[in-house]
Amino acid sequence: MSLSHFYQIPEIELSYKRKAKITEAPKISKSAEAYRLLMDQWDENKIDFVEQAKLLLLNRANRVIGISNISTGGGAGTFVDTRLIFVAALKANASSIILAHNHPSGNLAPSSFDSAMTKRIRDAGKLLEIELLDHLIIASEGYYSFDEELAYQRVERFGTISYEVMMPF
Repeated sequence: MSLSHFYQIPEIELSYKRKAKITEAPKISKSAEAYRLLMDQWDENKIDFVEQAKLLLLNRANRVIGISNISTGGGAGTFVDTRLIFVAALKANASSIILAHNHPSGNLAPSSFDSAMTKRIRDAGKLLEIELLDHLIIASEGYYSFDEELAYQRVERFGTISYEVMMPF
């Protein structure tokens, strides 16, 4: 009996089956568009009740490949696992992502944990060449965009920079 098959490395074979034409998928060019799309998908019975994290997966043309439910927690928080974010992104062959989570309290101000999570995910994405375009904090009455805030800070700092130029997508 030959033992050569024991020395072969087992592999996972991937296939990609699109369920709709990508040209018909929504294209995201502003944070407000991402917010509206996410609100259409968010369970309105949970947005003011439990904290959840979702991920918009985008191709190179910023068309939505899919939306992944990353986590559901309690009324005061949820655990967002960086590995699970990138498992979803790699599985969908996403070029970029937009992370979103809700604050059941309705308070749109980011916590220090929210800011640290954004940095951690942005840094991890750089290693994998998957860009974090934005991180949205969502409530039933509005949203906060880390990207829009960063663009605003740059305008404040440098003066006459156009906001549209600052948007990465």
